[in-house]
Amino acid sequence: MAKYRFSRVRYIAYTAVFAALSAVLMSLSFSVPFMPSFIKLDFSEVPALIASFSMGPVSGVLVCLIKNLINVTMTTTAGAGELSNFILGVLFVVPAGLIYKFKRTRIGALIGSVVGAVIMGLMSLLTNYYIAYPVYENFMPIEAILSMYQAIFSDVATLWDCLLIFNMPYTIFKGLLCAVITFLIYKPISVLMKTIDSRLRVRKYDKLVEKRAKENGEQPTPSDGDPEAGASDPRNDGTQSGV
Repeated sequence: MAKYRFSRVRYIAYTAVFAALSAVLMSLSFSVPFMPSFIKLDFSEVPALIASFSMGPVSGVLVCLIKNLINVTMTTTAGAGELSNFILGVLFVVPAGLIYKFKRTRIGALIGSVVGAVIMGLMSLLTNYYIAYPVYENFMPIEAILSMYQAIFSDVATLWDCLLIFNMPYTIFKGLLCAVITFLIYKPISVLMKTIDSRLRVRKYDKLVEKRAKENGEQPTPSDGDPEAGASDPRNDGTQSGV
């Protein structure tokens, strides 16, 4: 099944829109009761996942990059939190987008999302241990960090215990939650994007026909569709979305 291809201008525009939405969602993070208060939950991976599914993994990576570049201007972690978030976001949306690219069905999207969430969770052990928490220790002693985890589960004794028991499952849960939200809203957003893109192609094609007709002294005839879009109805792109 052929993949719908957005024009380059619209590809850039949609990626920018998703990045802006992702940056806003990242800034709207909130605490959850089963994690220490300095760990926040946000849904900023949802736009990145939609971009990865609809336009490919590169678009998803760009969304992750731009949202963190925006948020790093307001960072309280010297950029370590944003760097960790970018790495984990890429590890989530790239596997999901690649698997969906080769299996454009709901099952493909589901497998990709689960694989991406698990990879993100496993790699969070390394990004937290070697990137985020060494910086956090500049603001809060490791004993204070451990005590916040121990207040929830007293048996944790080391930072690795905290990351294995709390952070890794939490990161996987966050990825799966973002995937569920994506599944709920992807179809109407995807159809809307393709419809807008196809209609803009038709308008551009009609203007070209009109220009050539005027040059030849002929009466321009509006087209029923854009040959470049591959269908007479702009909404019919010749493909089906699997999500």
